[in-house]
Amino acid sequence: MTLMTMIVKMAEGLGKTCAIFFLTLLFSLPLGMVVALLRMSKNRIISGVTRFVISILRGTPLMLQLLAVTYGPYYLFGAGVARNKLIPVVVAFAINYAAYFAEIYRGGIESIPVGQYEAAEVLGYTRLQTFVRIILPQVIKRILPSITNEVVTLVKDTSMAFTVSYQEMFTIGKQIANSQTSFTPFLVAGVFYYVFNGVVDFAMGRIEKRLNYYQ
Repeated sequence: MTLMTMIVKMAEGLGKTCAIFFLTLLFSLPLGMVVALLRMSKNRIISGVTRFVISILRGTPLMLQLLAVTYGPYYLFGAGVARNKLIPVVVAFAINYAAYFAEIYRGGIESIPVGQYEAAEVLGYTRLQTFVRIILPQVIKRILPSITNEVVTLVKDTSMAFTVSYQEMFTIGKQIANSQTSFTPFLVAGVFYYVFNGVVDFAMGRIEKRLNYYQ
């Protein structure tokens, strides 16, 4: 197999890698906010259960969670394994990253001085208006560097989809490497991931720069 053929085949897998990446962000970012609010609930039961779930998701390997979501229903209930592996892969990734985003959100929300809530109340804002119009914009600005770090990590973590034999870029590269007995496919995959990460880092950097409106 020529190098060009190899690159073309792995580029096809890159599309599936991008699907995992974008769908994970689409679901995990808003889900993380919901989890963060549950974690901060004044109800001790809700807060405690949420904290326990977060500890499980952050304390166990993503690879294990991928296997559990993909094959767990089959072993536990005898249900069939999903034909489209993208669904369980995205579910596992979204839940895992939502736990990390939730803690980032919580840190950002709790960093806002209480006085801002009190001032908004004096001005006649409801709790929802205060959060959406005053607190959330500041939180986004403060947590963006941490979010960027997680997003960059997600690019590399997409390679774990090979665990459940989903045909993304790394899985294809691994198959080619085994059939050709060559390390070159892994080097090509490394270049793809590096470029992908570079694009993501640049985009997130531009967003951070636009939000630095006091500089």
